[in-house]
Amino acid sequence: MERYIYEGSQTEIIEKKSRFIAAIASVRTKEEAAAFIEERKKQYWDASHHCSAFIIGSNPEITRCSDDKEPSGTGGRPMLEVLKKECIKDVVAVVTRYFGGTLLGTGGLARAYARAVKEGLNLCKVIERQEGIQILIQADYGEVGKLQHVLGKRGYLILEAVYRDMVSFQILVPEKEKNKWKEELLNAVNGKIEIGEERQVLYAKADRDILLYDGGEEQWKKYDNS
Repeated sequence: MERYIYEGSQTEIIEKKSRFIAAIASVRTKEEAAAFIEERKKQYWDASHHCSAFIIGSNPEITRCSDDKEPSGTGGRPMLEVLKKECIKDVVAVVTRYFGGTLLGTGGLARAYARAVKEGLNLCKVIERQEGIQILIQADYGEVGKLQHVLGKRGYLILEAVYRDMVSFQILVPEKEKNKWKEELLNAVNGKIEIGEERQVLYAKADRDILLYDGGEEQWKKYDNS
């Protein structure tokens, strides 16, 4: 399972008068992560500490964390462990601390930084990336109702529908269904459809939206499935 941040968040917790401000965002490179950390430091320039953690890549290829002068292992490491436990990839978390005058101890600090990240993740929109097949099919208008019935029953997603001389559907089928979809659709319309291009894709669901991962600048292309 690979989970990603679709919409980041910011939240704040108070622990013995110390403020912990957590910000979580999606990043694709260590340079983007470093830039986000630096942005938070500039925004809260007068804070005591800016602990951080990030994970880049699906393996993951890169993990980093920083305690930013807090006692070793009390800030960045517990934050990183939360991200790992939640299986979040391509993510950066920064927790800014304003010292409230009361020492928390190493255990208290670690728990506070971890809790700030957990609460931040609870406010994020997190998506699970899945493997699928995007397929072009064409049919006469008289077969559309049958096709829509089968697609709906199987939970296959219609990304686009174009109505011209024939009706063209771009549909999305989960990878695990790749050996089942064709036979069922052909049977439903007695073979009266044309099957065009098929291509492997990565996709995710976010509320009513279907997201296709393109790996480029846009990264996620959104389709309204309402």
